[in-house]
Amino acid sequence: MRNLPQRLTVLAALFLSASLSDAAEPRPLIDVNQSEAAQRFSPGKQVAVKPADGGAGVVLHFDGGPEGWPGVSLKPDGGAWDFSKYGHIEATLTNVGNEPINLSLRVDNAGDWRDNPWNTESATLKPGETGTIKVVFGFGYNHRPNYPLNTAEITGVLFFTGKSDKARAVRIDSLIVGGEAGEIPPIAPEHRRIIPADGYMLGGSATFDVRKQVEAYVDATAAMEGSKLRITLPAERDKASVKIKPVEGKWALTQWLEVHVTLRNAGDAAIKPRVELETQGGKGEPIGDAAAIEPGASSTIVIPFQRPDIWNGERKSGNVVTSDKVLGVRLAADTANGDKADRVLVVDAIRAVMPPTPTMPDWLGKRPPVEGDWSLTFEENFDAPAIDESRWNIYTENYWDKLSHFSKDNVILGDGLVRLHMQQKIGYHNDNPKRYKTPYAVGFLDTYGKWTQRYGYFESRMKLPTAPGLWPAFWMMPDRGEQAGDQGARANTAKGGMEFDIMEHLTGWGPLRYNIAMHWDGYGKGHKSTGSDRIYVQPDADGFITAGLLWLPGQATFYANGKVVAEWKNDRVSNVQSYLMFDLVTGGWDNTWLDPSKLPDDFVIDYVRCWQRADLK
Repeated sequence: MRNLPQRLTVLAALFLSASLSDAAEPRPLIDVNQSEAAQRFSPGKQVAVKPADGGAGVVLHFDGGPEGWPGVSLKPDGGAWDFSKYGHIEATLTNVGNEPINLSLRVDNAGDWRDNPWNTESATLKPGETGTIKVVFGFGYNHRPNYPLNTAEITGVLFFTGKSDKARAVRIDSLIVGGEAGEIPPIAPEHRRIIPADGYMLGGSATFDVRKQVEAYVDATAAMEGSKLRITLPAERDKASVKIKPVEGKWALTQWLEVHVTLRNAGDAAIKPRVELETQGGKGEPIGDAAAIEPGASSTIVIPFQRPDIWNGERKSGNVVTSDKVLGVRLAADTANGDKADRVLVVDAIRAVMPPTPTMPDWLGKRPPVEGDWSLTFEENFDAPAIDESRWNIYTENYWDKLSHFSKDNVILGDGLVRLHMQQKIGYHNDNPKRYKTPYAVGFLDTYGKWTQRYGYFESRMKLPTAPGLWPAFWMMPDRGEQAGDQGARANTAKGGMEFDIMEHLTGWGPLRYNIAMHWDGYGKGHKSTGSDRIYVQPDADGFITAGLLWLPGQATFYANGKVVAEWKNDRVSNVQSYLMFDLVTGGWDNTWLDPSKLPDDFVIDYVRCWQRADLK
């Protein structure tokens, strides 16, 4: 979804506030043992702040009542705290009440509350329990990338809890600011991503720990035979199975498009194996039509990420594999004749594989994919010495991230290509000294106010960036013309309008997957959308992909390298003329952190071409 501000914070902003060599010694944000410390806190409704008995700490008393988020705030004496030499704020707390409490610590910047200009962490404490809450700047909600706090302008700290009809109490034992600027919290084991060497999850060069990497179900057993895994599924246990999983976290199979499972039937009866790739957000389909394997024979079962049936708007249609979050491979088997017998499998290897480079269709880039009286209405090959500003804009508002600004210097032409160039470079948005500054510069292109079309076929050949945390897209938005009013009214996705995301990519997914989507009826409470974020595509021999949209009345058909990958037939498909857009920003809803050490990087566009059918004009 491109037209809403995204709040996924990227790591890079944290390095702007101070160098690691400037780290300062930890110090109390407030000495909670001083008698006047309680007076520094400003309580909200249902909250009282008092010195602890004996003067050691400050106690927050939360009365039961209707308040949704009762809490207290702590503000600096003058303006803001400058914590640019630090990496975190940490509170040590003790539950001194009779009820459990879930307490949150929030660290704030000034700004529009709709941008959530804060970082928050929480902890649950039982009565009598002591624990800590650490907010690492730029991270929140279990140390995930979050809002990029300006650490030189911290405007407040807030402790709050949730609604309850019971009284609760917690003592603040200490509140410390510490750590190095640019601190990165450790990654929890469950959030780790493991890229298997040469694609091998079992076999090859893979190190395999059967105690940690095998889950056996319904009396199944598994044991290693050298580098191979021997699985026994008892005769009387039809539902017995074994799951092979990473030693921790999840496998990231983002560089491949298939998983190959090579196994041998070591039992006495012919078997039909069933193999399933389990991924977060959706399981892969069992390979139920695998051919029977005779005793002593071997077979390789292929699990493709791209299913033969396309996404069509139905909930279970299209691809189900999430290649960056693979939980494991589950194996089971039936006897081929239905008799009761032990099924014994020896798994030689489980490996992620890239198929051979595909041959592109002859028509790609030359004409639309369907027959008709078509004419070429827009062609841009980026082979001129300068951007043609009679058809392209290089400036607009940046609604999508808080770190990058658009600059003409980052729209780079050469070799018949245009590069939207992302680099770490402080500058003014739209090259205007009256606008705000950001730490990253990037290029932008759209045809708003200069070229639109309703219906037709729209295609672009592109090479995606690879640096973590980037978010390139080829998309279209409505433009009703000057008579409709300002840009908000002209580009309104209500009243028949629609956002078309023809190719929307998050680099955290790897280079082989992107999103297609349609959004309509605004971006507020009435917002509606449909699409698939699991479009898999294999680049051509030059590393480019080609994405297209066939837009007809009541129909939107999406193409990847000339193949239909998604289609939605519905009367709500847009009937409003729309303009083209290419952008590259940071963040996104499911991305990895931006890594500035991997910049600069480019979103490369070879061409964009559009056709119109005579009967649709």
